[in-house]
Amino acid sequence: MIELKITRVLLIGAVCSPLFVFGDLKVDDSPAKPGFWGFRPADEEVIQMTPPGFSWRPQSKADEYEVQVARMADFSTITYGADGITMSVHCPPQVLESGKWFWRFRFKAGGNWSVWSKTRSFSIAGDARAMPLPERKELLSRIPSSHPRLFVRPEQMDDLRRRAQGDLTDLYQEMLRKANNLLKKPPSTDEPPKYGSEIVKNSDEWRTIWWGNRRLVQRTLGAAAELGFVWQLSKEDKYGQEARRILMECARWDPKGSTGFRYNDEAGMPYNYYFSRTYTFVNELLSESERQKCREIMKIRGDEMYSRLYPRHIWRPYGSHSNRAWHFLGEIGIAFYDEIPAAEEWVWFAANVFANLYPVWNDSDGGWHEGMSYWASYISRFTWWADIMKAAFGIDAFDKPYFSQCGYFPMYAVPPGTKSGGFGDCTTAFKSKNCARLVSVLAAQAVNPYWSWFAQEHGVKDFGGGYIGFLRSSLPKVEPEKPDNLPQSIVFRGVGQAYLNTDLTSAANNIQVHFKSSPFGTVSHGYNSQNSFLLYVGGERLFLRSGRRDSYGTEHHKNWMWHTKSDNCITVNGESQLRHSPYGAGRIVAFKTDPDFDYLVGDASQAYAAHMKRFTRRILFVKPEAVVIWDSLEAPEPSSFEWRLHTGAPMKLNGQHDILATNRMGGCKVDFLYPADLRISQTDKFDPPPRPRVKLVEHHLTAVTPVPGATQDFVTVLRPFLKDQRTDGECGLELTASVYRLRVPLRNGSQAMIFLNSKPESPLEINGMQHTTEAAAVILDANNQLVREWIPEIN
Repeated sequence: MIELKITRVLLIGAVCSPLFVFGDLKVDDSPAKPGFWGFRPADEEVIQMTPPGFSWRPQSKADEYEVQVARMADFSTITYGADGITMSVHCPPQVLESGKWFWRFRFKAGGNWSVWSKTRSFSIAGDARAMPLPERKELLSRIPSSHPRLFVRPEQMDDLRRRAQGDLTDLYQEMLRKANNLLKKPPSTDEPPKYGSEIVKNSDEWRTIWWGNRRLVQRTLGAAAELGFVWQLSKEDKYGQEARRILMECARWDPKGSTGFRYNDEAGMPYNYYFSRTYTFVNELLSESERQKCREIMKIRGDEMYSRLYPRHIWRPYGSHSNRAWHFLGEIGIAFYDEIPAAEEWVWFAANVFANLYPVWNDSDGGWHEGMSYWASYISRFTWWADIMKAAFGIDAFDKPYFSQCGYFPMYAVPPGTKSGGFGDCTTAFKSKNCARLVSVLAAQAVNPYWSWFAQEHGVKDFGGGYIGFLRSSLPKVEPEKPDNLPQSIVFRGVGQAYLNTDLTSAANNIQVHFKSSPFGTVSHGYNSQNSFLLYVGGERLFLRSGRRDSYGTEHHKNWMWHTKSDNCITVNGESQLRHSPYGAGRIVAFKTDPDFDYLVGDASQAYAAHMKRFTRRILFVKPEAVVIWDSLEAPEPSSFEWRLHTGAPMKLNGQHDILATNRMGGCKVDFLYPADLRISQTDKFDPPPRPRVKLVEHHLTAVTPVPGATQDFVTVLRPFLKDQRTDGECGLELTASVYRLRVPLRNGSQAMIFLNSKPESPLEINGMQHTTEAAAVILDANNQLVREWIPEIN
């Protein structure tokens, strides 16, 4: 039995009366450690959404919480307050005006109230988006009392049936064609197998069953959901009865067996959401005994998911699978609301995760910590929940500020034609076209013409097929606009990723640098080391993140890919940064872009724990011909520093000043200008290698400092080129006091003079003028005449 707590909301402008504390309950206000959600809004934070979602540390033995929000720090007048809160998060049902606010909370345990927490301040921006969460009773009352309830409401079906015979007839006919094929060749409803006692977890045999069962569930119950919706449109009994048959045969599967959430969540999650969709689509065809059977098994499955997610996910949401499981649980809750008593709690939990936490791997600029592949996978599936929320609650998920920016992430990371996704797990084979339809959906929701252009460049003309594509057909078509007036490069500071491009509109002409130095550390699927970089030439990988995930957490995955030696980065005495840890964090501390130059600074000083005291990496991109990388390192004792570089094809080594790497689209010359006498080696071996079924050959260069030292700088010049271009001449370096002066030949006889100032507080003289700057560049033509002077103000 679930105990219901009714949240009471104080009226605006209520006067705060004296509060009495019974007992000696103290609030634990200790700061959250990395990997925990933390107190939000944080002190002095500026919020782009009104109201904000409030979050605090769960208090021991708390029965309920109370939150107060006021304009004054003494809380003499309470603008908003609520008690009876059972979770350690709360989103008010009303907007708060822009300006400065203060908030606090307390908790009740054993009938006694604690003292108040410390007071925290925050400000709401003037252009903040309104995103209140309705009170629990109001939210639940919006769920239709009859079926269908997921993606669509009963009162919308008549109009959809008319459209199926009118403007949507092509989509509908394709749905009928697929449904008829399913009638001819129905999917197997045999229960998928369990692992068996002889199967070793995470072995290739285990993985075959683990992933294979996921696909079996998707094929079987996914077909049932499609047939169920076709029946809703056509009312032809043959489709509904086949959907019903599949549903009820799958209902016989052991809810804690091979498709149970705890046993195999990759099979359990699609079982739960496809079963719920089918149930709501064909509900009126079911007998009462069949409905009861469905309720019984989905209570078991829903309880299993909920116990795994709550309360952990509220305070520690940085898991991968849990960040889709929560909204799949919400689907079960809506489908079985008022039929399974616990369903109400599942819905309220999902609503609170969305309002107060989601998404967790992002920043306000639109970036995504886990990389492009997981961004596309998770956001695609989240859009299902967005559609469901809009139908069931009238809440538009795309009003959240993140969704007004997130389409820029693929636009800059994988410009049209790019053939790999960059940092993160499972991005090697990811292509820009893989996310084009998702971007079209986001473009329609955000009414963004640039994202619409990105989708159009990949030939996307609709929102997909099936019932989801059919229902999305009413989204507006956004007129595309080529991003010629946008900067070519971008930084996503909150996730510590930057993408430097020379041609945002065509990968074939693009020279692209990816850079990472992330406050999220190396957790989850965003495992790559801080201050690492990638280089793409013509839309294809040249300097790459090496290795290939043979299965999650294998020896190769953990001890090669998670190790800094697998990245284009630096190890110290062979030691890695902290692996798979929120403590292995970095940050991008400076970024500047214009049409001719990009400059950024990454700080990975904390990422190595005790092995390194400082690692600052600066990248100056003289577009499109030269990428200057300047590294400054300091270890606690004299150490060896190893500069790492990885390619798909062998590099040609002719000393440290003449290294050539190539791909199908072009190549890059590498010159280690400083220090001298580096020991250069290359191997095609992994340590440890991936499993034998993974046929992978890559090449790994290591440049090792000649003698141990506690401090070390590297100055390296990369000179990328497309296959129809030439890169001639040699770079030069002069070290004067604290300034590196570089000469880099450019095409057409011009040259770049680069100034790197290790003491930026000391003025740097350029063309007779004094400048206080860390880096600067001067472009001279073939006649040694000034073309451009670049002396940035870094921010």
